[in-house]
Amino acid sequence: MIEAEIFRALADPTRRAVYERLAASEMTVSELRTGMTVSQPAVSQHLAVLRGAGLVTERRAGRNAYYRADPQGLDPLLGWIERYRAFWPERIERLKAVLKDMDP
Repeated sequence: MIEAEIFRALADPTRRAVYERLAASEMTVSELRTGMTVSQPAVSQHLAVLRGAGLVTERRAGRNAYYRADPQGLDPLLGWIERYRAFWPERIERLKAVLKDMDP
């Protein structure tokens, strides 16, 4: 299931931070490491997981590799969210009723 792979990739806080930084701009591994406490090999491993989940793309220019977030990688989550969106209004209304009953 593709959604599970995306959730697994984004479950790690470091990977989420890498993804969020790449959503802002294209970067090399060295640029990504700036301000982070993880090693270059660790950043590369996180990028490999994000690439495997389809969340990040790589562009080669000479000896350098540039990474950026691929917003289309999140598309499978949209379908997943839509399937469950129908349950939200009813549950929110039930929660409102419970909270109202709790008020003195």
